[in-house]
Amino acid sequence: MVAARGIAHINLEALRENFAVARGLSPGLACIAVVKADAYGHGAVSISRALVEAGADQLAVVTVAEGVELRDAGITRPILMLGGLHSDSETQEACAHGLTPTLHHPEGLARIRAAARLRNRPWPIHVKVDTGMRRMGVATSDAAALLADVAQSPELELEGLYTHLACAEDPDPAFSLAQLAEFRGVLKQARDRGLDPPLIHFANSAGLLAGESLAKGLPEATACRPGLMLYGALPCPREGVGLRAVMSLRARVVNLRQLSPGDTVGYGATYRATLPTRVATIPLGYADGVPCALANRGDVWLDGDRRPIVGRVSMDYLTVDIGSANVALGDEGVLFGQAADGAFSDGIPVEEVAERAATIPYEILVRVGQRILRHSD
Repeated sequence: MVAARGIAHINLEALRENFAVARGLSPGLACIAVVKADAYGHGAVSISRALVEAGADQLAVVTVAEGVELRDAGITRPILMLGGLHSDSETQEACAHGLTPTLHHPEGLARIRAAARLRNRPWPIHVKVDTGMRRMGVATSDAAALLADVAQSPELELEGLYTHLACAEDPDPAFSLAQLAEFRGVLKQARDRGLDPPLIHFANSAGLLAGESLAKGLPEATACRPGLMLYGALPCPREGVGLRAVMSLRARVVNLRQLSPGDTVGYGATYRATLPTRVATIPLGYADGVPCALANRGDVWLDGDRRPIVGRVSMDYLTVDIGSANVALGDEGVLFGQAADGAFSDGIPVEEVAERAATIPYEILVRVGQRILRHSD
């Protein structure tokens, strides 16, 4: 497929393979596949359909709008809203579309109960416990009282209880194990009150990749929440996982220019040629999600090799030094992911792009702009 600008090629077979890896790391656990933020920039509807076909037990989003988009696309699998509900209108909309809310604080209980009365059966909910992120979730000191209130609410069904690890990527599991110990205390309080939620979860991608070192901290877990790893990227270095990149961000060369020694490139003239060379212009810029930090330090895979980005990344274009390479107008460059019709190793991992830009792969993926065509196969 040829696009006027860039194209994000989405490899659904790679997605299915990555899902199988996540399943292999979580034997016996239900899988809540995280598709928030437009499935990390990959296209929520097509990704969610593929994950449901692959066997995902539930999907997870953050906002009501994200959940409604999936329902409108005909997806009937349970959808957990990680972000909670923050107004009467969105609570009623979530209830009408059969989305599963997360309860983060006691103040949200009345709103959820009121909406649940409109249903002809109890509304499943999850309660999130804050054990160390200090971001969302009920404090552990308040959790017992909130769980007791949930138990006294016939309109509700406590389907899940979960927490989120702050340092799952850390090779030292001490902080995560302390969080899990705190969470186990809350779980015991819930069970002492006759509450035994079927879904107990804490492990995101990093938690799964940590393996037994974290799994032993919560043997009661019955579910997991893989996110980034489904898309073929690692939240932390680990050898031998066998993930494949799902997204490849590509664009075709739209201009070629010969440079003489002393010629400059781009805004601010931050690059100056020292030898005769050629540069290729590729229609990807920061409006498409390319970090400005890649200027004069990133690469593009072009004509079977890495070609350095030279000059500033502008809003709509970037420029690469191709030297004497046999590059022609219309040739395809890859900012990250795998090259089309190339060897398995041809391309640039998104983790490397993130490192060059002093950020994380999550940000690189979700920043891919809306004018980039997504093409799935």
